[in-house]
Amino acid sequence: MEKNSKIYVAGHSGLVWSALIRNLEKEWFTNIIVRTHAELDLLDSAAVQAFFETEKPEYVFLAAAKVWGIVANNTCPVDFLQDNLRIQMNVIEWVYKTGTKKMLFLLSSCIYPKFSPQPIKEEYLLTGLLEATNEPYAIAKIAGLKLCQSYNRQYGTEFIACMPTNLYGPYDNFDLESSHVLPAMIRKFHEAKINNLPNVTLWGDGSPFREFLYSDDMAQACIHLMQNFSPTKEQNEKCDIYFNIGTGEDISIKNLGELVKKTVGYTWEIIWDTARPNGTPKKLLDVTKMQELGWKHSIDLEDGIQISYDWYLNNL
Repeated sequence: MEKNSKIYVAGHSGLVWSALIRNLEKEWFTNIIVRTHAELDLLDSAAVQAFFETEKPEYVFLAAAKVWGIVANNTCPVDFLQDNLRIQMNVIEWVYKTGTKKMLFLLSSCIYPKFSPQPIKEEYLLTGLLEATNEPYAIAKIAGLKLCQSYNRQYGTEFIACMPTNLYGPYDNFDLESSHVLPAMIRKFHEAKINNLPNVTLWGDGSPFREFLYSDDMAQACIHLMQNFSPTKEQNEKCDIYFNIGTGEDISIKNLGELVKKTVGYTWEIIWDTARPNGTPKKLLDVTKMQELGWKHSIDLEDGIQISYDWYLNNL
């Protein structure tokens, strides 16, 4: 990408989209295209067609997705499967038809099997059953990856992909009904603190391990990939076009709770609701491929949680 290349970041708000925009601007890219949901509904194929035929972006970051937490995944499986499939099919079709030079598709580490060997290598994809609580979303994202791989093999496109681990940071979703674990903890501990509540209840028994990546590190990794990786014909034939993005380090949910509790300044008790699901027991990504490509994360978890909490306080 040149500094004046026309770059479209597909998405309209939230953690991933805002981090990509923020870091592209930080790197002095000057021709970034954005659209709000009101301006462009990516579920509307005719609207997507009109947008791409008019704007003809040279590079696309496909970061748009319906993404919520475990509660929403369990209660709205049709929405997660159907909407994500439609978004991906609409964007990828017109990326190809209007001659975009390169596209990066953002996936999720939930596409890996529930009981993958640890740390999870890219080749473990489709080697086992998915975690049931987010299976519809995972299947949609796997379908999107397969679509990218198939376009490369059939039409010689330059579509690449990445699987970020669990993300957090500014513009995260802090709604307790639809958020992921870390922002939910931040909100729960903060509200317990200001309301002088004697305890905070967290889901499960605290035993699962999770890896967390600050959103600006994710964005830098995506820009690095777009700038430094172009699949060869052999890689396209092997469908070797995707990379894990993470820290290579994990933490138990129990210890995460204690860390967030300390950051927020809450001093009372944590109660673990063992009637609630734990989810996948352990999910740590092998990030060897990204490190070999010259990228490594720069923000550690403790600092990242503090930045996230500060942002939350300033945006209540």
